[in-house]
Amino acid sequence: VKVKIPFGNKYLDAIFSVPEKKSTYGMILTHGAGGDMNFPHLVSLATCLASHGVLCLRFTCKGLNIAYRTKAFKTVVEYLKLSDDYKLSGVFLAGRSMGSRAAASVIRQLSQHDDDFIQGLVCLSYPLHRPKLQSKLRDEDLLFIRCPVLFVSGSADDMCEKHLLEGVASKMKAPKKIHWIDKANHGMAVKGRTIDDVMEEINAQVFSWLREHVELEHK
Repeated sequence: VKVKIPFGNKYLDAIFSVPEKKSTYGMILTHGAGGDMNFPHLVSLATCLASHGVLCLRFTCKGLNIAYRTKAFKTVVEYLKLSDDYKLSGVFLAGRSMGSRAAASVIRQLSQHDDDFIQGLVCLSYPLHRPKLQSKLRDEDLLFIRCPVLFVSGSADDMCEKHLLEGVASKMKAPKKIHWIDKANHGMAVKGRTIDDVMEEINAQVFSWLREHVELEHK
């Protein structure tokens, strides 16, 4: 279901992947610095989760400024929370690369209101640092988050060194889990594996992690 979400004096393009049965939980997904909501990993994940009863809303926001992206994500969270069509008990925020930074920032901001609508965070290829600039970590929002967090990252991601993410995770107060996709780069490409094969691994990890935190159908 295509929708346009009011954002300031314009609209954000978004698409709902709606399960057959009424869903209790939802997930909001967004893309990285490049691309849009039709990025293959997001489409694949939304389709997979909707088939298991999770309402998915993915949206496009082209801005490259993290504060702007965060503001847009926050607007989408409020939109879904107030929706009359889909009354949800809770929602998970998910993003790829820059989108996961925006999601983390939204959770940190909204946590000050002590609202339990947001159930958790899924970070696909979290960009912990710029390539070759490991001294400046983008970890400030992660350290404030209290809800469960799942990281799915490539072990060969030049924007997320394995030992650095594990170090940040050890300092986080939130319940967290890291799943490493072996030999995957920042775009989750792995030599010798098809994109579909890698996406299947990502989807399976996200779904099983969600089931640990909320009750979902298992097919």
